Amino acid sequence: MYRFDCFQLSPAERQLRRDGAPVELSGRYLDALSLLVSEPGKLVTKDRFMAEVWRGVPVTDEALTQCVRTLRRVLGDEAARPRFIETVPKHGYRFIAAVEQGGEAGAPASERWSAFGRTALAGTLGGTAAGAIGGLVYGLAAAGEPREAGMGTLSVLLVISVVTAVVALVGAAGVSLGLALGERRLGGRGAGTVVGAALGGLVVGAVVKLLGLDAFTLLVGRSPGAITGAFEGALLGCGVGLGVYLARAASIRRSAALGALTGGGAGLAVGLLGGRLMGGSLALLGTQMPGSRLSLDGFGRMMGEQGFGSTATTVTGTLEGMLFGACIAGALALAERRLDRAPTSWVA
Repeated sequence: MYRFDCFQLSPAERQLRRDGAPVELSGRYLDALSLLVSEPGKLVTKDRFMAEVWRGVPVTDEALTQCVRTLRRVLGDEAARPRFIETVPKHGYRFIAAVEQGGEAGAPASERWSAFGRTALAGTLGGTAAGAIGGLVYGLAAAGEPREAGMGTLSVLLVISVVTAVVALVGAAGVSLGLALGERRLGGRGAGTVVGAALGGLVVGAVVKLLGLDAFTLLVGRSPGAITGAFEGALLGCGVGLGVYLARAASIRRSAALGALTGGGAGLAVGLLGGRLMGGSLALLGTQMPGSRLSLDGFGRMMGEQGFGSTATTVTGTLEGMLFGACIAGALALAERRLDRAPTSWVA
């Protein structure tokens, strides 16, 4: 929350208030004001406005001029005698009012929960989509392996796809809830985003692994102890959180690319450190559980291995991390973009 004069600005809540009363402002203009207020006393160049507010969309200088003119009108400012926004001719603009930064207690609880829920829901849906795609790939791979009579291709594909999508949904919900909580309680978008996502992944990974091992022990008398868990969840959550943080104010495509980069790095680290994500866990279940008909050895053969070895585990983990990170970061960027375009937010 930024406070200046009689105004309160909350970029995370997408809200500007004057003496506690909401001020209607378009999403694009709110981004421009947030950029100025976040760096009081510093020059914000025209290029930065184009990159961080218009996000690569080609517009003329007149669009920026109109944006600043509208902001001045909303703030009660004057170009000739500025109290808030100072023009630096031919270069850009500077926010000259004193700014205090604090918590978001001034925002209504309903708005805080709305932003929290939007982040958690969008991230969960994005991660679930990643799980559905990954499950389809693993299901096709498993269906292509030799199997006993009575196991149809469609059955194998359906079972693996559903299991993978459900696991991804739970994991994405944990990471996204942690991310949203981190943004609210651990310092906003920055360290709080990364730490919150990592903690969310750690907690969900630990709980899922514990319940999974207990379920296998109860049903078949033994369990594969090395399936994905807290360690993998924390690393992947950290990677996703970092991607979301780096993608702040970026386009949907760039957000997805940054999420893929950091998520893939986390997946690679999991494999190099001896951990397993979904593909490695499925392969382990297929080899260690009595009577299992599941096999993903085809991935190992593609990489010159006998069975699903360490190379296949690392490569599939990297690809899973890329897909998971890209879908969550892209879904969050899409949710913000739709909010920016909401017609009720435009100033007349």
